[in-house]
Amino acid sequence: MKTVFIDFQERKIPVFCTNISHKNTFTLLMEALNTKVHTGKKAIKTCLESLISIEIVGSEAILHSKREMDSLALSLY
Repeated sequence: MKTVFIDFQERKIPVFCTNISHKNTFTLLMEALNTKVHTGKKAIKTCLESLISIEIVGSEAILHSKREMDSLALSLY
């Protein structure tokens, strides 16, 4: 398992991944997160406000938040 830290909302967020199928996975992840911050529904915004880590599984990013109920899966493709 590989761990990379990304800067998101002035915080370092760990991103865990087993294998990266595409080199632009992290670019897609950052674009999706930034888009959801501005245009997302209340559930995704709540998750992003308390985001503690991200796990990439295949083409999905599992967003883990402080409250387990707020954790979500986000499609990257």
